[in-house]
Amino acid sequence: MMIVIGGRESSNTRKLFEISKQNCENTYLVETFAELPRERYNKIGITAGASTPGRIIEEVVKAMSENTKNEESFAELFEKSGIKTLNNGDIVDGTVVEVRNNEVIVDLGGFKYNGQLSAEQLTDDPSLKPSDVVKEGETIKVYVIGVNDAEGKVVLSRKKLIAMESWNKIKAAYEAGEVLEGKIIKAVKGGVIVLSEGYQVFVPARQASERFVQDLQTLVGSNVKFRIIEIDERRHRVVGSIRVLLEEARKEIEDKFWSEVSLDKKYTGTVKSLTSFGAFVDLGGVDVLGHISELSWNKLKHPSEVVKEGDLIEVYVKDIDEEKKKISLGYKKAEDNPWVIAQNKYSIGDVVKCKIVRILPFGAFAEIIPNVDGLIHISQIADRRIGKPEDVLSIGEEVEAKITDVNWDEKKISLSIRALIPVEEPQEAEEEEIEEEPVSGSALVYSTDPDVVVDEEIEIEPAEEETVQEAAEEPASEETAQEAAAEETTEE
Repeated sequence: MMIVIGGRESSNTRKLFEISKQNCENTYLVETFAELPRERYNKIGITAGASTPGRIIEEVVKAMSENTKNEESFAELFEKSGIKTLNNGDIVDGTVVEVRNNEVIVDLGGFKYNGQLSAEQLTDDPSLKPSDVVKEGETIKVYVIGVNDAEGKVVLSRKKLIAMESWNKIKAAYEAGEVLEGKIIKAVKGGVIVLSEGYQVFVPARQASERFVQDLQTLVGSNVKFRIIEIDERRHRVVGSIRVLLEEARKEIEDKFWSEVSLDKKYTGTVKSLTSFGAFVDLGGVDVLGHISELSWNKLKHPSEVVKEGDLIEVYVKDIDEEKKKISLGYKKAEDNPWVIAQNKYSIGDVVKCKIVRILPFGAFAEIIPNVDGLIHISQIADRRIGKPEDVLSIGEEVEAKITDVNWDEKKISLSIRALIPVEEPQEAEEEEIEEEPVSGSALVYSTDPDVVVDEEIEIEPAEEETVQEAAEEPASEETAQEAAAEETTEE
């Protein structure tokens, strides 16, 4: 007897029945076990359409086993026959027989058709090709999506099976607060998708990083660690967070850093970012600001004049505020301090060549070396009295000056140009012997009054010897002499 199991409206089942009827007169088409004939036969064959549910086939097999006269049950004979039926939702083992560019062909072991596993149903990672996931000859578990007898086609899925298996793992990880690993496979509206354990986990944009990320596409392809923070069992929706782990790791690093930090301790760090007021340096997981004033002894307009992002620099802890958790970094070295250089190079009495950089009412500041200025007081600019420094000096002018005083603690240097101007020695007048002879002769009479014009030559009477001598012994000031000359002319 030959039994054909399947729906009477199925063209595939009807075709099976016709072929069987041609070879066996006692052929029956049944849809359920209740339609089985009551006659007993020594040899019984069975077949079924590909779309026939598995439970109906099992029921028929069980009923047939009661009708057979064979020593072995029909179920055992059916099992030995190797005939396999497939239904939607079945999970079966298969062997990879061919790997193509966009699909994988799987031998389902006894079923009349090979299964087709498309690249989309193989993995959720779009960057992987089928050959990256499976190899020919490899045995894999697959999920049966659909069976089409008319087309002789069995559609399979591997990622659906993995997702089903992963769901239980995801739930267990959520309940235990475990850390999962995965790969960001794509950016979507409002976040990114992480593939982990074959399951797609949604990570919101605010949970994808410690800092705001403008372009989430830049995160695609990254391998990350995350923790499940929300699960919707009804929709099988999973929400994860990368940020929560990054913050935990940062907190651990910060706690360790603060337990070990001390004044003047040196660190080698990486310049992470630059701002107008300084540079942030990564000291092994802790970002600390190096103020622009601490980056160089020279005056800077921007930190980029000294460092750039990515530079590896050596810094030291200059100040610590444990209460506010703030640290001040130093980058400039003491030996590069221009005042230290000046102290080692110059002393009082040295003559230096300097440049006028500032002029004030009380004097001028001159640059001796970069960032070291000395003051030339207004009284030390010239060897004469001047009204204001700019009457003699101008900004940018180079001059020579003498160091007259220094105070290295207060960073003060006094300079003098006047000290380098030679002093003219007064010439001693030659003493002339005065002949004591009577004064006589003639003189031109003049007047100090500009309105009086006198052009007359007069005779001078010889004076008595005693009077001339007395006049020579009494020196007169220039003012007295001028007054006397004026009076004498008026009388004349």
